[in-house]
Amino acid sequence: MSKIGQKTISVPQSVTFEQTLDKISVKGSQGTILLTLPQGITLKREGETLTLSPDNTQKKTRSLHGLYRQLVYDAVVGVETPWQKRMEIVGTGFNVKLQGEDLVFKVGYSHTVIFKKVNGISYKVEGNNKIVVLGADKQLVGQIAYQIKLIRKPDAYKGKGIRYEGEQLRIKPGKKAKAAGAPA
Repeated sequence: MSKIGQKTISVPQSVTFEQTLDKISVKGSQGTILLTLPQGITLKREGETLTLSPDNTQKKTRSLHGLYRQLVYDAVVGVETPWQKRMEIVGTGFNVKLQGEDLVFKVGYSHTVIFKKVNGISYKVEGNNKIVVLGADKQLVGQIAYQIKLIRKPDAYKGKGIRYEGEQLRIKPGKKAKAAGAPA
């Protein structure tokens, strides 16, 4: 039995939780998240706590037990306080602006790159080189942050590009490092 799946989930007063057969709806101040439970996993509500349990001992059911417990937990937490991914832009002349609800990037291309707003996601720009992606759905926040990163992946030699805040890059030595070590 999954150790994560055994943990109970406490539902705050500000979150409304509805269940119909295998559909789950979690509503809060940040939005609504809908989940579908797979066959073999049941959800029980006892007061302010939720418990997921497998109906059988098949390998597939056991493997999904912990996963769906965590997905329900992430939904309950996300509708109360939004999930966020912080990103930074590194490079001379690289910057980002918020234009309406869209992000406009200048990241070394001959043109600006516009990243359109996605439903359920909001953006904050701090200064001109920091972005915060906010949303109730943890998976969607991570997916959008990765799509933003793909606009200009960090360079392997100088580290210029868009990266997650605090991300450590392995910078390759250039030709000079190899030439400096060679005898003259």
